Amino acid sequence: MFHGIDQWLETIPAVAVCIIVGLFVMIESLGIPFPAETILIAVVGLVSQHALHVPVIWIGVAAAAAAVIGDSIGFAIGHKWGGPLFDWLGRKFPKHFGPEHIAYAERVFQRWGMVAVFFGRFVALLRTFAGPIAGTLKMPYPKFLIANVSGGIVWAGTITSVIYFVGQAADKYFGQFSWVILAVAIVGGIVIGVIIKRRTTKAAKAAHEKPAAEVS
Repeated sequence: MFHGIDQWLETIPAVAVCIIVGLFVMIESLGIPFPAETILIAVVGLVSQHALHVPVIWIGVAAAAAAVIGDSIGFAIGHKWGGPLFDWLGRKFPKHFGPEHIAYAERVFQRWGMVAVFFGRFVALLRTFAGPIAGTLKMPYPKFLIANVSGGIVWAGTITSVIYFVGQAADKYFGQFSWVILAVAIVGGIVIGVIIKRRTTKAAKAAHEKPAAEVS
């Protein structure tokens, strides 16, 4: 069964894999909740196990470029339609764009500016909102671009490097069990991401409720 899957994966052109990864990362960077990081981790894991014959540097470059482009488009959208758009999204998708999520992200970006854009790339909730929120708050685009480019490159480089070398080490030291080791590493990364997202969401709700409590 696995041999058949390997053969099928080998037929996927390298350029197509890079485009798919880039599209998924760009979708999330536009401000749409999407498991782009999970997909990136899975693809790099397959590359490390030679199930996909794509230079890992191509995957990293595609992810970094898509992150920068997606965030820049999100910035433009937020700059022009930010307030009304977030109000509409909050009514339609309260679990992802509720007032507490937006208020929390705005406070973080107002306080930390470029630092929030850079490190926000590593946090699920802030990664999704980075571009649109920065645009809505009218952050100067040159400052946003510097933080966006540096954050996108460091994020993509870190993810691809870590997962690739974990997969390579698993293949070298654990042989036929390398898939199991890699799967554990990927699942562990996903679990950590989910935990961070939940804690960030709880922090957003707490930060949103605190001012209301003080007013009452």
